[in-house]
Amino acid sequence: MSGEKKRVQFRAPDRLINRADALADVLDEDRTNILVTALREYLQDAAHDDALVQETAAAYYDDEITYEQLKSLVSAEDAANSRVLKEQLDDDYIDDVADV
Repeated sequence: MSGEKKRVQFRAPDRLINRADALADVLDEDRTNILVTALREYLQDAAHDDALVQETAAAYYDDEITYEQLKSLVSAEDAANSRVLKEQLDDDYIDDVADV
């Protein structure tokens, strides 16, 4: 994982932030570490959710996300498989195969 960091700002329900603050106090950690860990774990779980992997692949096929974005969301194997399938679904590829 890259060591670069990006500042983000978002609004969240008070109750959610209060829970994050309480956990940070219990673990003697910074709230940011709690939120980053939660986000990392959520994204890791999402990468293994079959329905979400399919939805992500569909977004890639429809050019809603780039290959780099796809790779950041799913396993390397799933991303590579999606790339090959997208190439195969390309009209030019179909025409080339039809000519053989």
